[in-house]
Amino acid sequence: MKLSSVKNVSKKIGLPPGSLVHIGNHISETTSVSLLKYSADSIEELSISSPKECSDHITDGYITWINVTGLSDVNTIGDIGKNLGMHPLILEDILNTSHRAKIDDSDEYISIIIKVLNYNEKDSIIEREQVSIILGDGFVATFQEKKSDIFNGLISRLQHPSSRLRNMKSDYLVYAIIDTIVDNYFALIEHIGDKVESIENMLFESADSSILNEIHNLKREMIFLKKSLWPLREILSSLQRSDSSLIHSSTSMYFRDVYEHIIQILDTIESLRDVLSGMTELFISISGNRMNEIMKVLTIISTIFIPLTFIAGVYGMNFRHMPELESTWFYPWFLYSLMLAIVFGMLAFFKNKKWL
Repeated sequence: MKLSSVKNVSKKIGLPPGSLVHIGNHISETTSVSLLKYSADSIEELSISSPKECSDHITDGYITWINVTGLSDVNTIGDIGKNLGMHPLILEDILNTSHRAKIDDSDEYISIIIKVLNYNEKDSIIEREQVSIILGDGFVATFQEKKSDIFNGLISRLQHPSSRLRNMKSDYLVYAIIDTIVDNYFALIEHIGDKVESIENMLFESADSSILNEIHNLKREMIFLKKSLWPLREILSSLQRSDSSLIHSSTSMYFRDVYEHIIQILDTIESLRDVLSGMTELFISISGNRMNEIMKVLTIISTIFIPLTFIAGVYGMNFRHMPELESTWFYPWFLYSLMLAIVFGMLAFFKNKKWL
């Protein structure tokens, strides 16, 4: 949860349950309502002058999809909710975009809160948006924090008369909406997987601290993803086992399919977390080996200078009687040659031991 969302929660302190207060980051997003009404034979996009007209377009033989974008206009959201017969507590959850994903099943409607995740290439972060879905008799209402193109493909499918969407009930539209969101998760996981592979290749080339930071950030993103997606297991499990009259047996198998997709995504997340943990250990190992190599070189250099320092120390002392000092070429020929012989001899010894 972002800190800004935590601060916004304080607006609700002291208010009774069901009080409508928008809690979210997209405060400036204008609230707008779009409406699609379709059947097997026709589809039309309707414009409404007042949110109170939503229920007027819910008629027998048609499925009505009411999509609301932008949650800043609390009064409009409240009017839509009252017009559709939604409980104030459900509306309160819709406006609280920091809410955990959940499902509420009642006799009149089923309420689902789900998270849409997108990767922001510019800022290299995962952005989360809340989408609330209300399934009622002959209608589906969706509430988005901001305008996006996530449902454009779904709307295009509705334009085709042969589409299964046009011939199924409203619960199938809910399935299609959730399936679209889950497909978006697959794209996100694929992107993160590519990023993990790229970092793994960089790790063998140059294991610097920036790579460790990247690994740490990705591990945090994996935790964030798991926390965001885990509740979907409960939601989809409830939908496929629901005994509500709004969920038909012909649609339960589709919810089961999405449930299996979520399990697959969660397994992939766990696999990526294991890979990242292994990369962390590999980074520590590579860094340790590099440090050992550096220490080995420094130790060899120090070892070579030990006898040289001893010789220089002995002949640098102020002894009264040192006969060899009387020789004119003692230092340039013998002493320096001795030092060089010691250096090359020790290097040959180290190389023979494969320490170099």
